[in-house]
Amino acid sequence: MKTPFVEGDEMEAYRIKPGCRLALKRFDPDDTGAYKKNEDGKAKAKAAAAELIAALDQMQERLYANGTRALLIVLQGMDTSGKDGTIRSVMSGVNPQGCKVVSFKTPSAEELAHDFLWRVHQKAPAKGLIGIFNRSHYEDVLITRVHGWVSDKVVKRRFDQIKEFEELLTESGTAILKFFLHISKDEQKERLEARICDPEKRWKWNSGDLEERKLWDDYMTAFEEVIAATSTDQAPWYIVPANRKWYRNLVVAEVVVQALAAMKLSTPPAPKGVNFKKLKIT
Repeated sequence: MKTPFVEGDEMEAYRIKPGCRLALKRFDPDDTGAYKKNEDGKAKAKAAAAELIAALDQMQERLYANGTRALLIVLQGMDTSGKDGTIRSVMSGVNPQGCKVVSFKTPSAEELAHDFLWRVHQKAPAKGLIGIFNRSHYEDVLITRVHGWVSDKVVKRRFDQIKEFEELLTESGTAILKFFLHISKDEQKERLEARICDPEKRWKWNSGDLEERKLWDDYMTAFEEVIAATSTDQAPWYIVPANRKWYRNLVVAEVVVQALAAMKLSTPPAPKGVNFKKLKIT
């Protein structure tokens, strides 16, 4: 199935090739692809995203019905980059029974007593399901590195361990898509200010976000190294322009639909021995 909503194969421009040298400054967080940065372009992109979300609903049902494959979606990004909004929008049409969202917080004492991937492997989606990691195992090579809680030697060893872990999942039937939601520092400022000004958004406020913002450049460097080191053919990273939420949603929906279409799942056959033409319900 080739989704017709994006001209050519535009999504490949956001996919990071294995072994590349990555500079995030080369990716425009305000990019909108073939869509104009006006109300007309926004409306067209939203319409295309709506069609993709409808297609995703049907594909997720086949994924669930077959029970032979799984899909893991990893969302990473700076504070306010839109991880929650992406999930809410792109997954708005899927059956909740077939989709599970996991948010990884500060590790518990029990989790710290195990290797850093122990808690993550337990949350990987079972066959038939879409699993979404809102932040993920990548926090253990991002925030830990930026704050100097682990050495560069440990971090680089974890790069290899992450790739081996993701290889295990893919060989077991789980497709993996990793998205870095790329916003500008100015856009983050506006979104943080919105949390202050809007009473409906103040519940999201965390003073720690301001401290993390001071480390913006350090985080960008860490993300560049992490993404370049762990983007593989089996578990690719995508740099998603996320300043404009409507285009962010379109990009993620397009990539997810393409991945599910590549599984070539069909509706499972009906149970054998049942003549549905003569079957009557009394």
